[in-house]
Amino acid sequence: MLFVELLKLVFLASYLNKKEKIPYLRNAISKLDLIKFFFQVLWELKDIDDKNYLIISEPLNEAGRMLGGWLRKMEKETPAGAGERKQ
Repeated sequence: MLFVELLKLVFLASYLNKKEKIPYLRNAISKLDLIKFFFQVLWELKDIDDKNYLIISEPLNEAGRMLGGWLRKMEKETPAGAGERKQ
């Protein structure tokens, strides 16, 4: 379910304007970090072997770099505070 939520956030962010994308991208990055954490726990508990952990972790790390780059680009192109949510 976590992976589906991540895909949904990325999909929605792709259709929003620049300032609206930022909270979605931040949320997507946090979901991805949580997925990576759970895989690391599985690996440390020896529920997945080293080979499978590497097979899974490399694409997840690449996705993290891509989302981080997208977020930095949106933050650079958006005036300060424009993407912040009001509480």
